[in-house]
Amino acid sequence: MSATTAASAAYIVAALLFVLSLAGLSRHETAKAGNAYGIAGMAVALVATIGLAARDGDALSIGLIAVAMVIGAAIGIWRARIVEMTGMPELIALLHSFVGLAAVLVGWNGYLSVEGAPAGEAEVLDLPVGIHSAEVAIGVFIGAVTFTGSVVAYLKLSGRIRSNPLVLPGKNALNLGALAAFAVLTVVFVVSPGLGVLAGLTALALALGWHLVASIGGGDMPVVVSMLNSYSGWAAAASGFLLDNDLLIVTGALVGSSGAYLSYIMCQAMNRSFLSVIAGGFGNEGATAASGDVDGEHTETTAEEVAQLLRDADSVVITPGYGMAVAHAQNAVAELTRTLTDKGVLVRFGIHPVAGRLPGHMNVLLAEAKVPYDVVLEMDEINDDLAKTSVVLVIGANDTVNPAAAEDPASPIAGMPVLHVWEAEHVVVFKRSMSTGYAGVQNPLFFRENTRMLFGDARERVEDILRAL
Repeated sequence: MSATTAASAAYIVAALLFVLSLAGLSRHETAKAGNAYGIAGMAVALVATIGLAARDGDALSIGLIAVAMVIGAAIGIWRARIVEMTGMPELIALLHSFVGLAAVLVGWNGYLSVEGAPAGEAEVLDLPVGIHSAEVAIGVFIGAVTFTGSVVAYLKLSGRIRSNPLVLPGKNALNLGALAAFAVLTVVFVVSPGLGVLAGLTALALALGWHLVASIGGGDMPVVVSMLNSYSGWAAAASGFLLDNDLLIVTGALVGSSGAYLSYIMCQAMNRSFLSVIAGGFGNEGATAASGDVDGEHTETTAEEVAQLLRDADSVVITPGYGMAVAHAQNAVAELTRTLTDKGVLVRFGIHPVAGRLPGHMNVLLAEAKVPYDVVLEMDEINDDLAKTSVVLVIGANDTVNPAAAEDPASPIAGMPVLHVWEAEHVVVFKRSMSTGYAGVQNPLFFRENTRMLFGDARERVEDILRAL
């Protein structure tokens, strides 16, 4: 068997493993196996690619590949070992930026090796130069948009810049104009490839990527992370066409299509326009977050009082949010769940589709704390039962339980489906302060008659409740 045939067979195996990985990751119970399939698929792909490089390359090229892999692996292992669960969203956004940057570099390399190479030194192509030029332009554009968009997402998620949307005058016209300019530059580049045209196209895409994500508010950031995941997949597929690598094309298409579908599902769950979100808030010229000024009086409570409420409760629903992750309270919450269950209290979790800063963020935390899957319910599964619930514990959630979304048409989050926790008999909100949520919108839930505020670190307050029980 030739090296090329063996590599092709390995690529087929790797592609199948990636499909199995996606299938496994679709359910809690099989997620661990899905992750293992993905790792195995990538290992097979790397071995096959290195084998091809060893056949076609010289010793220096192989050495450079080995050094790059060692450096990349060392950085990846280091970051994976030290990152907290609260830092996963911004880490993923940063990883997406690397994929976008790689696509830009591959595109520029393709241009310098073919269209921009000195006479007689250009690589020999199996396809017309015009098609190759189109691949270069499209690959660079998608990669550059992914790169700067992911950098902005990282800065927003890590709190280095404000989460409020950037609203420039005529921002929708700017986005549409950038897309029209891309189409024109692509045609010009295909007809007459030139360094200046490619540089202009790259700069345009970098600016568009920055503006698209900067124009999206904090409340939609979980969708943005999923959207950027999709963009990174299409960027990888574009690189696959340039490198004539079938596996990269297949893998990129899998990531791109699955990320796009997940973004669509999340937009449906949030009652948001899919087109609007992926186009940087298209159609919304002036939406801004509310000021967040306190407009009512809240009632504080103590851990002992909450413990008494829980003793008397028939049913309890816990709605976690990003604050639970920040406080590392998942294990204490899991222990509280077991304690109440042993006392005969029905305990369930209500998970909003965009709870946290990443799709599935809360589910991962609860699984890590060994909370049974069958008591972790999605918003649509729990919402109808909240009116019959004795006590709802809102632990670190804010925007996802905000009644303004359902009751105030003027709210920046109006129309977004939320957990109707205010319909329960008693609501206890665990927060460090009366500050607004990530979307910057004040929450009238805090001032309801049936709501009590329990201030402080969520993990410490839950542990206080456990001691009181």
